[in-house]
Amino acid sequence: MSVAPKLATFPAIRAALRFYKIASVITGVMLLLLCTEMILKYTSIRLELFAFGPNGLFHLAPVVEGPEGLESTGEGFNVSLGILVAHGWFYVVYLFSCFRVWSLMRWPFWRFLLLAAGGVVPLLSFFLEVRVARDVERYLETREAADAERLMEAEAAEAEHPGSIAAELDREVADNISQASEAQA
Repeated sequence: MSVAPKLATFPAIRAALRFYKIASVITGVMLLLLCTEMILKYTSIRLELFAFGPNGLFHLAPVVEGPEGLESTGEGFNVSLGILVAHGWFYVVYLFSCFRVWSLMRWPFWRFLLLAAGGVVPLLSFFLEVRVARDVERYLETREAADAERLMEAEAAEAEHPGSIAAELDREVADNISQASEAQA
């Protein structure tokens, strides 16, 4: 049984979605760079990217087989290693953004696992970013429209039967909507 997000959390959901969209694009780009670096290093190409060394601003240096495995021969800042570390840290930020959207939307756990996979499966974060944004925005619009319709029905019921129990219950919905709109402003 899934529980729907509370109307008062809609502004937080929108903010979490913006953060998720940014984090997913950054993580996706970093993952593509990491895959390119791994192809350059671990295939028969055997090259690593270095910066600020004696061979120029950027240069590719060969990777050789040593007694402890593959060893770099370049000088300067190892951009390949930098990409590896940066992707790792951005993935942690991406996981936080996934958790935030998942928990606010009150989705099942398998959906969080799918979102988390976006940071380790190349290109998946780009597809998920579009899909999640569309699903969340559509859900929020639908819920807000339904609650606005309920508010109008509550106002009509109040006008017909002042002080009725149904009108009191619907007044709670109106209060929730006004609180959410105040929090959004």
